[in-house]
Order: sequence, then structure tokens, then C-alpha cells
Amino acid sequence: MHKKILSLGAKIFIGGILGAGMLLGSCRKDNKGQNPVTPEPVAEDSLKYLMYQIMQVTYADGGRNNAAGLPTYYWYSLVKQRNPLDAQYPNADTLLSRMKADAPLDRYSFIDRDGALTNKLMNGVSEQAFEAASADYGFDYGIVAGAPGKVRLFVLYADKNSPSGQAGVQRGWEITSVNGNTSFDDTRASKLQIFNDIFNSKSVNLVFRKPDNSTTPPQTFSSSGTYAINPVLYDTVYNVNGKNVGYFVMYTFSSVVNSSGQTTATKTALDQVFNKFASKGISSLIVDFRYNGGGAVSTAEYLDNAIAPASASGKVMYKYIYNDKLMQNLEATKLQSTVNFSSSTGSMALDKIFFITSGSTASASELTLNNLKPYFLNNLQLVGQKTYGKPVGFIDFEIAMYVNSVKKHLADLYAINFETQNANGGGGYYTGIDVNVTATDYVNVPWGDPSDDNLKKIFSYLTTGSYSRAAPEGRTAVSTESNLRELIPGAKPMKEFNGMVEFRKERIKNL
Repeated sequence: MHKKILSLGAKIFIGGILGAGMLLGSCRKDNKGQNPVTPEPVAEDSLKYLMYQIMQVTYADGGRNNAAGLPTYYWYSLVKQRNPLDAQYPNADTLLSRMKADAPLDRYSFIDRDGALTNKLMNGVSEQAFEAASADYGFDYGIVAGAPGKVRLFVLYADKNSPSGQAGVQRGWEITSVNGNTSFDDTRASKLQIFNDIFNSKSVNLVFRKPDNSTTPPQTFSSSGTYAINPVLYDTVYNVNGKNVGYFVMYTFSSVVNSSGQTTATKTALDQVFNKFASKGISSLIVDFRYNGGGAVSTAEYLDNAIAPASASGKVMYKYIYNDKLMQNLEATKLQSTVNFSSSTGSMALDKIFFITSGSTASASELTLNNLKPYFLNNLQLVGQKTYGKPVGFIDFEIAMYVNSVKKHLADLYAINFETQNANGGGGYYTGIDVNVTATDYVNVPWGDPSDDNLKKIFSYLTTGSYSRAAPEGRTAVSTESNLRELIPGAKPMKEFNGMVEFRKERIKNL
């Protein structure tokens, strides 16, 4: 029997024998293009077994009787003891659902079987999953009310580097045809069909109507190929009351450093934005996270260091809280307990910072703003809608199986491993973080347009010191508001990942 035990801060192997010559392991992967080497039922049993051991027994040695007993699941003590190979769990997803049912706060843990999410978050590269039909065309859409019994579809955003972004698709464009279907019923079945046609397909044919009422020719988007994610959808500098105000929109937290330790396109894009703001001498900053479901915590740390005032230099940014057994063994596991601000904060010398949020603002984006609260106090304001509510996160675990030294990727496990708190102990926002003032997300308003209700509120605050509904001079007239389109809450399944993942720097160096 082969066994190699390393700390969580390095590459992890879980040694255990379920069948002759079969080694089960957890490590980072390079699995694209590899073929299955064992029957699927054996692979599924392996996945169930290892997932249970990692979460409930120990990450170190696969759960043998002499195990130290360091489960990684944050709520492990609430989970009933189970036999992961019992026939009542036909697959790992069923087993995980039963385990989550024992932990009432866990609406987050999941299994990523094809590895595309990990590559997207850690390496900043979106690619077609090698074993899945799920698509990533680089845009998302929202559903609004139409004629009686009908709904309309509007583009919420498009990544500049994606197939849709390269085709010129913009926020506010209306989708008028999906694979030839031009009439969208206000029924669950119809809306689910639209979602599957767009996001669970190898390709989709779309027609768009632009704000000037012109329509595009039918365009077929294919999910094959890759693109480097650019999380910055839009940025600009306004002059409000004689002062420069920076504004940027960010839709995901792809990592600023990839698995090889190299700078990603994400960091390049963010560097460009902050260099622009610094050159313009902005005094206030507006960060638009309304569709940001989070991602890599390294990117949250990057943003916080770029935004924080000089008074935060070297002080606590946030703290990790793990389960009791891991907290008692931090030195042995080399788990990080506290993250501090760098010594180079305060370069922009901001007076005020505003975050635009919604029910889709989750996890790493919530972490980013929560970390800054102790250092901006009343000068940090939230505008829009209450956030999603996810003060917990994941450490990435890949589960792989080896047969005759040949690796077969089984899944990436995202099960809750930690909770976070800011320097003042603030956290626990499972029901979301409240805003200072509500604003409506009109989805057919282009990015940066002053008629955006969120921006109107912020401009009013910067001009008058209060969140008046009255538009500042030169802004959108009331007569145009009948053309604004508001999302129907919960009208379609959530597309984007919601979470924050700790891709350990120590692990990355060992890949």
C-alpha cells in the first residue's frame, strides 16, 4: 500500500485501497483529454468514498483506524455517520445532498465533475468542459415582464474576451430569437427550455435587438475553444461636484495568479483600471458587484489592498475560522488563520467608497466589502439590493483515482471549509448584507449610463449628501422611465458560481 501524507498547504494524496492496484488520491489536476480507465460504477464508488473521507474523517490518510481525525467540512459535527458505499447513495451528489441536509446552513456545497469551474476561477481561463455539454458563451441574460403571458430576455453583461463579447454583444440588448423561437411564454417549462438552449448546449443561434431598435443577423455561438476571462465589464471616471469619481463593473473573481504562479489576464485588467484611477486622482470609488458571485479569495485580497486607506496598512484584513479540530491543529496543518493588509495600501487616498450590490452579490465580493468596513466606517456605503449571504468558503480539493499509475479525474469537491470575519469580528451574514439605500436594476440601461438608478442615487449623495430620487441636472428625465425594464426576481436558474475559494499559494507552488 502506497501512502504519502502532506499538509494542507501542499499537494495532497489520500492513500487508500478499495480494490487491487487502485490508489485513490486528492491533488491538483491536468486531466483534459484523459480517458476513463475503469468502469463508471467503480469510479463513482471511489468518488463517494473519498468525498466522505475528506469531509468527515481526515484529509491526511484516507480515514484508516490510526487517522489523526481532522475532517475538513466546517459542519462535520452535525453530519450523521454514514457508509458512503451504501446502496441508498447511488451517486456522490445524492450522498452530498443527504450530508448537507444535516447542516441547515449549508446551501452552498457542491461537486464540479468536469473541472471547468476550477480552471475558470484559478487560471482565469474559460473553456468548454471536456466531458460536459454545459456552455460558456461569456454572457448572461435576465428575464423581464412582456405582453400578458409572455416574457422578454435582456443581456445582463458580456465578457469582452468571450465569443459574445467578441461579437459585440452589449448589456441591454434584447434577445429576440433563441434557436428560431421568437415567442417566450411566462411558464416554468418555457423559461427552463430557454435556459437549457443557451447554457446546456454545444451551440446556440441568437438574434438581438439593439437599443436603437435595429436587429442583428442570426448568430451561432459555439461553446468550443477557450478565452482569457476579463472580469472588468466597464470602467470610467466621472466628474461629480468638481471631483473625480472612479467607477468599474466586475462580474467574477477569477484569480490574479494562475496555477503556475503567473499573472493572469484578470490581474492585468484590474491593474489597468486602478492605474487609470490613480492617474485621474479620484477621491471616491464606485465598485459595481451587482452580478458578482465571487471566486478566488486572492482576488478579494488584491482588491482590498488596492482600495484600503493608508490607516489599514499592516493591519488585519480578515480572519479564517475552521472547524474545531482544524482550529486546534493550525500549526500542524499550516492553515492560515489571519490575512493582513499589505504595507502599500492607501495609494488612491479615497474619501468615500460605494458598492452596488444585489441578491447575486455573493461570497468573495461580500468578503471584499466586509473587509473594508472597519477602515472606512460610514464612508463605505452599499447601494442597490441586499446581498446573497455567504460568509463561508471552500478550499479546493480534486478527487482523482489512479489505476496502474494512470490518473482519472473524478471531480472537484467544493464543500464548506471555513468562515470569515473582518477585523472587528463582523461576519455571519447568512441572510445577506443590507444596503444603505435601495435602487432598482434596470437591465436595459447600458453600463455607466447616468440613468442607472444606482448611479443616480450615488451621484445625488455625492452632490447633496443624501440619497434623493431626484435626478441631478442633465440626467434622465422622468418621461423616459416607462421604457426601463426590471428583472423578475428568480425567473431563471442561477448561472454563475456563488462562492469564495482559497487556492492555497503553497499548493500552487507544488503543482
